[in-house]
Amino acid sequence: MDLMRQVTFWKEGILLTGILIVLFISNISLGSVQIPFSKLLSGLLSEQGTYSDILWQFRIPKALTCILAGSALATAGLLMQTLFRNPMAGPDVLGLTSGASLLVAVILLMGQLNPSLGSVVFQNPWSIALAASIGGAMVFILIISIARYVKENTSLLIIGLMISAATSSIVSVLQFTSHADDLQTFMIWTLGTVGGTGWQELSVLSIVVFTGVVISYGSIKSLNSWLLGENYARSLQVNMGRSRFWIVVATGLLTGAVTAFCGPIAFVGLAVPHLVRLIIPVTNHKILIPAVMAGGASLLLLCDMLAQIPGSTQILPLNAVTSLIGAPVVIWMVIKSKRISV
Repeated sequence: MDLMRQVTFWKEGILLTGILIVLFISNISLGSVQIPFSKLLSGLLSEQGTYSDILWQFRIPKALTCILAGSALATAGLLMQTLFRNPMAGPDVLGLTSGASLLVAVILLMGQLNPSLGSVVFQNPWSIALAASIGGAMVFILIISIARYVKENTSLLIIGLMISAATSSIVSVLQFTSHADDLQTFMIWTLGTVGGTGWQELSVLSIVVFTGVVISYGSIKSLNSWLLGENYARSLQVNMGRSRFWIVVATGLLTGAVTAFCGPIAFVGLAVPHLVRLIIPVTNHKILIPAVMAGGASLLLLCDMLAQIPGSTQILPLNAVTSLIGAPVVIWMVIKSKRISV
């Protein structure tokens, strides 16, 4: 029976990998300029030409960003749902995304107080990423400090939600007092995008995401134990404080990096773990983590393709697409399975 289950898992894993490859090829082929498959191969192998420039300067970095961001958010969502044993927990449940949004909103005021300084800030693509990273790091340090004194995960979850609500309220005040141009820039950032990263940003994003994934793999034993409750985890001699610390660290790295370079992308971290469990009904995180990474990357590639209307220069908001496409799918899958579990 175990052998049959392993074969089934391998088949499902190969299926997810195949879907990911097909979506990656489709993503770099479609867009305002459609690239035929024959030209796609020549463009990938050549260093000159229009198709080669489009692929290597824009579409491939964008597709790789989808893979990294989708994998990171899905993994972070899985970690939070496991830690809090709450199917509605997502990667932003600790307030990291709200903290990043707060610092990005704050630098908008530079455009009002000092127009020349504000112009420099928004002309530098690293400025918003740096502000988002600092904001997320501040909330992350606060959560880590609180976690040392709060022993119950439920209390930590409530504190994270309250921090998120407080920072969101400050962001609302800043939005109310901002000028129209600054407000528009901030609103565009909050809609999420995967098209603003180049190869330099990708190198930083990949390092941080890789670090977060490595920490997640190192926490597999404790993650499997958390599913059965704290008492069971203690019976397996799992260090609860250390385990929770590293799970929060991994979530902070994964969520913070994506928010810094792509903005607050919604839905992916919340829904993908559930969708993957419905496809691969397993609780072992050794299987779940790579599965949700492939699922998150595939979903974000698909949503990016739908956001970029083929043959048009118009681009829909990424967050709108992820919610409009994903929410009905999750509702349908939940109704079909009649249950959703963590």
